[in-house]
Amino acid sequence: MRLVKLRLAYATLAGLVLAGIVHIAAVLAIPRLAETDAVSRARTSENLDHPQVVFAPAIGDTPAPQEAWLPIPDPAVAVGVCAYDLADGPMRVSARTGALALSLAAHGRQGSFYAVTDQAAVRGALDLVILTRAQYDQALADDDESEPSRDVRIVAPEMRGFVVIRVIASLPSQREGANAAVRAVSCTTDSAGDDATRR
Repeated sequence: MRLVKLRLAYATLAGLVLAGIVHIAAVLAIPRLAETDAVSRARTSENLDHPQVVFAPAIGDTPAPQEAWLPIPDPAVAVGVCAYDLADGPMRVSARTGALALSLAAHGRQGSFYAVTDQAAVRGALDLVILTRAQYDQALADDDESEPSRDVRIVAPEMRGFVVIRVIASLPSQREGANAAVRAVSCTTDSAGDDATRR
């Protein structure tokens, strides 16, 4: 009788351990197996020169559009997304700063890996360039020592990702300006020739 109870206890313990391992493996596999993750959803903006507007604060009686794949943002923040694939070349996100607070955040499949605000702008311009390690090394080699680059260069951990642009409208009267500021951001793929002409 004691042997039967001992075997039952071992079988129960083994079952619980196996169930725990399967549960943890399933949870960890979800980001890799998901077909509609944020990176995949953002890829629809890859061929656009300006961000895809994800959330625009309501102006007057015009309701704000809702995107189901992002958490509901602050109703006073305009949000746009630019996707990138570094196989095509470095991604340049250029924004002109103004009276409204602006931020850029770079994301990959593992989450956000870099964020910058308009406080880092040089002469009213904020240029964020996302590169692979090889592209970064090439950009450093091509730099002119007498005229250093003003770009904020970021080495991405993955080839694909997206940049989230946020502009805060502190007052209802600023909402239209926040929406326009998001649409005015430029998202382009850099080439070697582009780098040379920007210096």
